[in-house]
Amino acid sequence: MAARKKMCETLSKSMIEEVQRWGCMKQTGVSLRYMMEFGSRPTERNLLISAQFLHKELPIRIARRAIELETLPYGLSEKPAVLKVRDWYLDSFRDLRLFPEIKETNDEKDFTQMIKAIKVRHNNVVPMMAMGVQQLKKDLHPKVIDEGLDEIHQFLDRFYMSRIGIRMLIGQHVELHNPNPPPHCVGYIHTKMSPVEVARNASEDARSICLREYGCAPDVNIYGDLNFTFPYVPSHLHLMVFELVKNSLRAVQERHMDSDKIAAPVRIIVADGEEDVTIKVSDEGGGIPRSGLPKIFTYLYSTARNPLDENSDLGTADNVTMAGYGYGLPISRLYARYFGGDLQIISMEGYGTDAYLHLSRLGDSQEPLP
Repeated sequence: MAARKKMCETLSKSMIEEVQRWGCMKQTGVSLRYMMEFGSRPTERNLLISAQFLHKELPIRIARRAIELETLPYGLSEKPAVLKVRDWYLDSFRDLRLFPEIKETNDEKDFTQMIKAIKVRHNNVVPMMAMGVQQLKKDLHPKVIDEGLDEIHQFLDRFYMSRIGIRMLIGQHVELHNPNPPPHCVGYIHTKMSPVEVARNASEDARSICLREYGCAPDVNIYGDLNFTFPYVPSHLHLMVFELVKNSLRAVQERHMDSDKIAAPVRIIVADGEEDVTIKVSDEGGGIPRSGLPKIFTYLYSTARNPLDENSDLGTADNVTMAGYGYGLPISRLYARYFGGDLQIISMEGYGTDAYLHLSRLGDSQEPLP
């Protein structure tokens, strides 16, 4: 038994050294345009090159996050949920490092299955980290929380931004294996995405949730050219618009709960500029006080219940959505920034809120590499 324990200790010591070594290596960013051009010819040779790149790049990115998870302030690193996330990262790092050199197509196919499994392993990282933050909040003096846990907030921004990149790279590689890709799709990227169409689908999804919760839902009116398209990742845009529309519907619905007046519709305007495509989501839901605006992008103020609540089994929570625990806005902003865009919220207290989602049209910006 003692020998086994010693073996585990030495294994983890060499493992820790390996993580430290890889965490110091330079990350390599990829632009949307490069992903699109490279992926438009998914030949065996290109898939091999892509797998060889990921075999070196993913351990660097994962090691950096694993190191950060060890050194969080206020004892966040010790929380059970955070330790679980750290173990997922270490397991994935180990899987990647133990995988032999990728020399031919069969190696590449095996590698693709392995990274697919890594992506699934990390499915619940966001709610699990949210649970860690909730576990921490219980222990902290409210004054510490109110003074702004900037360090934790900045860590979570870096951590989730990195996760978006890792999942994009894995998902893109895996999807290039699809023998029957939908028209105009290169992996996750749609080369002729209609923002009006994506906004319509996301709005319908948000309205159905509103209908389920409140029994009715305000209309959503969309203005913009349905035929206008540009290259982007539809799943990212859907997630962002869904979040913004859902927030607007909830605000309007709650404002008109006890009123006989008909609720004003939520309006979405899609504008195509030369540099940016901008999507504005406007509501008359009463707005947010100016003092509350800085808080809407933090990870520490949500009162909503985490779908992975303390009582649920840590390992089995599936069908987790971002709908429920107040991370929607900060994470949507990271998705926007990932390809060089941004998200801004402007509010008129007593009237309503406008959200401006800027998406870069050019596709040249490198991934942010925290």
